[in-house]
Amino acid sequence: MAVTGFRRKVVALAVLIATAVVAILVVVSHVLLSRVTDADAHDLARTRAEAVAANVTTVGGRVVLTENDSEALDEVAWVYADGRLIDGNVPAGMVERVEALAGSRRSQTATVAHYLLSAQEVPIVGHHVMVVVRVDLTPYETSEQHSLTLSLILGGLTILLAGCVAHLVVRRALRVVHEMAALADDWGHHEPGRRFNLGVPRDEFGELGRTLDHLLERVDDALADERRLTDEIAHELRTPLTVLRGEAQLAQLSGEPVPPKAVLSEVDRLDAAITTILRAARARTDAGTRCDLRSAAQKAIAGRAVGVAFPAKAEATVAPDVAVALLSPLLENGLRHARSRVWITARVQGEAIVVDVLDDGPGFDPEEVDRVFEPGVTGGSGYGLGLPVVRRIAASAGVEVRAIADGRGHVEVTLPAARAAT
Repeated sequence: MAVTGFRRKVVALAVLIATAVVAILVVVSHVLLSRVTDADAHDLARTRAEAVAANVTTVGGRVVLTENDSEALDEVAWVYADGRLIDGNVPAGMVERVEALAGSRRSQTATVAHYLLSAQEVPIVGHHVMVVVRVDLTPYETSEQHSLTLSLILGGLTILLAGCVAHLVVRRALRVVHEMAALADDWGHHEPGRRFNLGVPRDEFGELGRTLDHLLERVDDALADERRLTDEIAHELRTPLTVLRGEAQLAQLSGEPVPPKAVLSEVDRLDAAITTILRAARARTDAGTRCDLRSAAQKAIAGRAVGVAFPAKAEATVAPDVAVALLSPLLENGLRHARSRVWITARVQGEAIVVDVLDDGPGFDPEEVDRVFEPGVTGGSGYGLGLPVVRRIAASAGVEVRAIADGRGHVEVTLPAARAAT
């Protein structure tokens, strides 16, 4: 229904534009034709008057017309000398108007009914001579009417043709759009890796293809992200569950009860993993959110032996629980791999605050430094809650996190600095 409505609107717009253009052309052509026919009628009247005036002369002091044996000319041309008709037969309905023109002292024209009257003065010394001629305007008016009728018929056909062409073009264009949208929808469900790959856009369809390719890429990324989240959840929950199962099996074999401390420790670890993953899925940076990184670092340290070196004021535009969720796994990883020392520092760098989580352990393999945030990539006895979860939290909060291979455990977290209040 929406596609049909859009098609109707486009066709209606095309018909409206064609109607406006045709109307303007018809009006302009009719005006121009009227001017041309009017000029032709005046030229014919002037030619007739000049032809009659050429035969006016004086004989014995009297004004006479020579060489006029045409009765037809007497009906359309009249000669007046000193206010008296000397040649021609004036129709009864035009006597008054013709005499008025003949009595004037200048050349002029007038229109009576469907006739053009033209008066022209003949220069004869001692006499006032005027030649008045008549031109029938009926042929000119008929020609104008025929031209107008033909223009209206052609204009109507043009409007109809424009509507048909617009309908066909829009239907074909929308069919292409519909097919591309259907393909993109099908690929998004069954083959997210497929693309239109139309190259550099040369028209609107090329732009649509590129847009749909980008949409399919986002769908593919979303599916991959969903798979990664599933892998991360499985990875993070498997370790504490395995420990609990092992403790229970040992207790079953030995006949002794499971140590409450071990159970509570692993349950806490399991709860921390679930909480962190939920924060990663929900973390967002809202306008006006501010966090004191020193306080967040103290919460993440939770009384463990970690050195802190922060500037006097270190505020970032992230939620405090997000900062804690970022730093806690990194500190736990550092404590797990450190030989004797773990410390955390912060420094202001432009419009950002860079937090470094360091330990004196073996650090990251330079060849694997770009893959340490991928699920399943571990070192030693594991990375605790997992760097993939840290990466997820950072991405959702607009924070950059990266591992640095410098011969020690070193993870750098770059957070947007909070601006001073004005």
